[in-house]
Amino acid sequence: MDFNFRTQRRSASFFLFVILSVFLLSVVPAAESRDMLLHIVTDCLDVNARDYCGTCLAPRTGSSCAADRECKATTEVWAESAEYVVIRDRKMCGCPSDFVHGLAIPISRVRGIEDPQKPDGIWDFAWSEAKKRIPDESSIGLAVNPSGKRSQDQLHIHIVRLQNDTRQRLAGTKPLSVPTLDAVWKAAAKKAAEEHLDDYGVLVAKNPKNGFLVLVEEQSPEKAYTLWKCR
Repeated sequence: MDFNFRTQRRSASFFLFVILSVFLLSVVPAAESRDMLLHIVTDCLDVNARDYCGTCLAPRTGSSCAADRECKATTEVWAESAEYVVIRDRKMCGCPSDFVHGLAIPISRVRGIEDPQKPDGIWDFAWSEAKKRIPDESSIGLAVNPSGKRSQDQLHIHIVRLQNDTRQRLAGTKPLSVPTLDAVWKAAAKKAAEEHLDDYGVLVAKNPKNGFLVLVEEQSPEKAYTLWKCR
């Protein structure tokens, strides 16, 4: 009798272990996947898609399957076109209403700053949305992290405010100046080649005189120069 009881307990424990393992394998990798942003632009933008709630892991706010989810498990779209989308970064969840952190993402597959197919137009798209959220253009920062400093392998431009001393610090770094945003990638690549940087990040800010400033560095410009989190 005691043997049967121990056997049943072991069987029940094993069954519970299997169930938990399956659950964790299905949920944890998705949450930690480096392709989560790619999943969002591929499977979470069209709420009318077949089995949307079963396919999208972070449904759009306003959709039926997002109603009972916490902020970090949803996708809030700020702007979208046939080529790009701007969404709220999950770092905004739980922050004061004046904190801004968005992500401009191409809808097609573009891995990151190292991808030769990265589109020039994404900078202008990101800036246009940034102006709506951050009226003072001198405070706007657009940042792309180096491939070695990012957590996602789908190109994304951070839309954030600059740190209070960033303008002063930029004056000492001699950033490039470009007349228009569609020149950012080319200018950044040329500067990186001159400095023999295989991997680099890019920060874009408004030039007080004319056009835009482009800073190229090995470190994460998001964390070094912007207000990327509220606490």
